Amino acid sequence: MLSGKVALVTGASRGIGRDIALTLAEYGATVIVNYNGSKEKAEEVVETIKNNGGTAESYQCSVADEAACKTMIDAMLAKYGRIDILVNNAGITKDNLVMKISEEDFDAVINTNLKGTFNTIKAMYRAFLKQRGGRIINLSSVSGVLGNAGQANYAASKAGVIGLTKSVARELASRNVTVNAVAPGFIATDMTDAMTDAAKEATLNQIPLKRIGQTKDIAETVAFLASDKASYITGQVISVDGGMAI
Repeated sequence: MLSGKVALVTGASRGIGRDIALTLAEYGATVIVNYNGSKEKAEEVVETIKNNGGTAESYQCSVADEAACKTMIDAMLAKYGRIDILVNNAGITKDNLVMKISEEDFDAVINTNLKGTFNTIKAMYRAFLKQRGGRIINLSSVSGVLGNAGQANYAASKAGVIGLTKSVARELASRNVTVNAVAPGFIATDMTDAMTDAAKEATLNQIPLKRIGQTKDIAETVAFLASDKASYITGQVISVDGGMAI
């Protein structure tokens, strides 16, 4: 499905990003596993892909750093000749009530989640124009669709990703580049595993399907949007949340 394609997945050393990288590789893509601080985990992802017969490499870069993003993408373009699929998954949380969110924590979340997405798209923009084709998939969140108490900074960043997605989709449509967002709901990760049983139960009560989603649910959606099967879909937000955003 993705044979011959080159994919860059940001924040791909763990969680949802890890499964996206593995799944794109399963479908035949060469995968660049971007990470910021988790070098060992990123290398584990690369080794898993290689052991399964795929092609991958890791690259360290903070997506919040515009210059570093440009250096990374220029290096990968020079090596592979093109990047067909850009998955903006890198993200952080610094949750608190609005009155307790420091300026530093607000800026950190916006800079990674929203500006980081903008930085990679900007760095790839000319290449996508020249290629006259490509896929951009940005990870938003159910929090960016509905809002969530205690996550004003995170929800704002993920809502911003939706607006950015729609704007870039309009800009790049004439060059056959599709741009979509995936909005995960309550997904089983290390972060959700740390929640109390009471917190998990309260969240499950908000999900019509009454179960927690898996990282593979997100990864398969991303893979579909990255494929030719989704060539007529652009500027959309695909909620993968068990019905939370109905």
